Amino acid sequence: MIAIRLAQESDLPALFAYLGEQLLENGRDGMALFQPMARTDDPLVPEPMRARFTAGMATPLDEPGWRRVWIALDAHGAIAGHIDLRAHAEAEAAHRAVLGMGVHRGHRRHGLGARLVDAALSWARATPTLAWVDLDVLSANTAARRLYERTGFVQIGEIADLYRIDGESIGSVMMSCRLHR
Repeated sequence: MIAIRLAQESDLPALFAYLGEQLLENGRDGMALFQPMARTDDPLVPEPMRARFTAGMATPLDEPGWRRVWIALDAHGAIAGHIDLRAHAEAEAAHRAVLGMGVHRGHRRHGLGARLVDAALSWARATPTLAWVDLDVLSANTAARRLYERTGFVQIGEIADLYRIDGESIGSVMMSCRLHR
């Protein structure tokens, strides 16, 4: 059984170790790129990313830079997946949040991604200041795109050749989910 809960500051070391494993898989072993960054052999999460997670989790929702992270824990307490919502950089977009997520390779294709999205969207719907959740997904990541479509996201645009990663042209798809109808 996998339990999903809001991450705490004390979860950050385990979360960063898990995220480092995720980054090692980016674009490897037949998987599509899922992060707009070069493939790496370094299992450490880059310091700027660590700082954004750490500071964002401590920031109140009514301030710029907030972030909330949920982790999925397996029966042994290991992180099986995560999802986060964060503020847009612009104060004028405070009614919108940005979603990011990942699922450990051993737990993919078992519905955990949908459960994580549902947990984050439920929280967002209960947050009166939020009206939309947005995300960007790399164009070639069709499995993620299908998951987001199944959970209520609609494609609102695509930018071809947005990134050049390891000499490869990579596009990005923007998707949004309206929280209240």
